[in-house]
Amino acid sequence: MTDTLELSHWINGERVGGDRPAESINPSDTREVVARTPDGTASDVDDAVAAAKAAFPSWSEASPEVRSDVLDKASNLLMERRESVGRLLSR
Repeated sequence: MTDTLELSHWINGERVGGDRPAESINPSDTREVVARTPDGTASDVDDAVAAAKAAFPSWSEASPEVRSDVLDKASNLLMERRESVGRLLSR
C-alpha cells in the first residue's frame, strides 16, 4: 500500500478544500484509497466559472509566444514528474 494523495481544487489561483471528501479507490485493490479530493459543490463550480470568465480576456489577448511558453512549462513539469504520474495513473 502507498500513501494516499490529499488533493484540493484549484480555483482562482488558490487551493480550495471542502467538507465532504470523495475517495478514489484502486480498482485492482479496492482496500486501497488512492486519493481524497473535495466533493465540489455548486458554489465551487460557480466560483471556478467566474474565475475562468475573469481570466479569459487577458488570456485571449496573450500572444502565441506567451501561450506556447505556458504549454512548454506544463510539458516540462509533466516530464519531470513522469515516473510519479505514471505510478499514480497505473494504480
